Amino acid sequence: MATEELLKGGEFLIKESAPEQIFAPEDHTEEQLMVRQMASDFMEMEVMSRWQDIEKQVDGLTPSLLEKAGELGLLGTAIPAEYGGMEQDVITGCIIAEEVGRTGSFATSLVCHTGIGTLPILYYGTDEQRQKYLPGLASGELKASYCLTEPSSGSDALGAKTTATLSEDGTEWILNGQKMWITNAGFADVYTVFAKIDGKEFTGFIVERGTPGLTLGAEEDKMGIKGSSTRQVFFENCRIPVGNLLGERGKGHKIAFNILNIGRYKLGATALGGARQAFNMAVVYAKERQQFNTPIANFGAIQYKIAEMAIRIFALEVASYRCAYDVEKQEQVFKSQGKNLSDSLLGAAEEYAIECAIVKVLGSEVLDYVVDENVQIHGGMGYSEELGAARAYRDSRIARIYEGSNEINRLLSVDQLLRRAMGGKLDIMSAALAVSKELMSVPDFSTPEGPFGEEENVLKNAKKAILLVAGAAAQKLMTKLKDEQEIIMNVADMLIDVYAAESLLARVKKIYAARGEENSAVYLDIMKVFFNDAVQRIAYNGREALMGFAEGDELRMMLMGLKRYTKYSTVNTKAARRRIAAKVLDGGRYNL
Repeated sequence: MATEELLKGGEFLIKESAPEQIFAPEDHTEEQLMVRQMASDFMEMEVMSRWQDIEKQVDGLTPSLLEKAGELGLLGTAIPAEYGGMEQDVITGCIIAEEVGRTGSFATSLVCHTGIGTLPILYYGTDEQRQKYLPGLASGELKASYCLTEPSSGSDALGAKTTATLSEDGTEWILNGQKMWITNAGFADVYTVFAKIDGKEFTGFIVERGTPGLTLGAEEDKMGIKGSSTRQVFFENCRIPVGNLLGERGKGHKIAFNILNIGRYKLGATALGGARQAFNMAVVYAKERQQFNTPIANFGAIQYKIAEMAIRIFALEVASYRCAYDVEKQEQVFKSQGKNLSDSLLGAAEEYAIECAIVKVLGSEVLDYVVDENVQIHGGMGYSEELGAARAYRDSRIARIYEGSNEINRLLSVDQLLRRAMGGKLDIMSAALAVSKELMSVPDFSTPEGPFGEEENVLKNAKKAILLVAGAAAQKLMTKLKDEQEIIMNVADMLIDVYAAESLLARVKKIYAARGEENSAVYLDIMKVFFNDAVQRIAYNGREALMGFAEGDELRMMLMGLKRYTKYSTVNTKAARRRIAAKVLDGGRYNL
């Protein structure tokens, strides 16, 4: 993809994206597919076969599995060879995250280690710190943890109370405070810890296991991901070398927030893996379980569930890899401009912070939907621990909380969009003004041409619906908009649906071009059902938002405009879902 073809972060709202600009799973290279197979084999043979032991936190099991993953290179995909890693592209990293995602508790342990545990040192550490820690983190000899959350500061990370004070002789930092919900705490060798120097400057530090003054609480008894280690970490006059300060003094927020952007698009891929695992479980059970002398897979109510799960996974697949690809291409651009490793990837993830937030929300909520329906399809057996449906259900719930809660990510996506508009990075105001003028003109009733003409038109109008609602809200409420979180959440949900719909449309276009109409029938069904439902959700959220700040003639006019921009032809979704269900049930697994 040429540099000039790259859309800026958030620009999907005001510009069209051609299919070749959007990376889909069908675009994976042979090398990437080989990595997928290797990762899949490891997860199946080494991890999934031991999931019950992992859940019981059998002593040393998870650390030993991390070491085996390190031997295969699965822990060092982000780390350059000079530090003992196997630096791979962003897409390959997401492929591994997807395969790991089906392992539940182990996924939490591994993703924490390779993500928030390792990346702060990789991107913000000195060369000495990198040389000291990264080889061990890549091999699994060292395990990593990340200490940010405190009892009084969750989403408000900068409200931390843990302190760091320089010793009188200037050779050590003395840490005092408490961290909670710390993943991998029970076996980590290296902790990235955030504290305020003299209670003021929010800063990152590296603390090693065994440092006097560092102690751990008991393992938390959690609702899900029970096999992952989660403990409180205490610092009582914990003295570390002055050289263990990470990054710049007082700039710990850069580490915390920029690493989260990477974690968000990775979580989308991880959730995708978990969703596919639960979906396959549901398909197998639906085909085996008999009621009234027939498999329950033959019942329309079950086929609806199977089809809807497949549709949502299909959309998440392409949205997740689209975001990762944009980050990867922007990273390459920054590198070509002479930026270093850290500034390139972190800058690229920051550029697409809106998309990263969208994928995190979409992924975690698709996963939640799929594991819930998996339990329902299993019926009473879904409530039993025997088959794993209950475990998957519990494990999924945390995904809507960590890497920033979904509420925070929804607010963030719209906030970043408005900030980029106000900062001149996105010309959203002109686009919103054009929509306002268009509302005064006679609607275009012409029939769209081509196999995707109607969907292309629907997508353009859905973007106009967002511009109509968000533009009116910003104009009417101005600085008060930030306090109207309900309205912002409505707009965020509209954004998510548009991003997913555009991604899905591009994927189906690619499949259609490669396979022809006859061999693309099921994908056309997926597209039409998704668009049908997405348009209704966009109309609902737009209406809710408008009624939250407008009234009288102004409200009536905007509601008419919203209705104009949220139209789609009637679709026999029942028949389409039955055909989709038949496709995956015939294959016995997710095969789209």
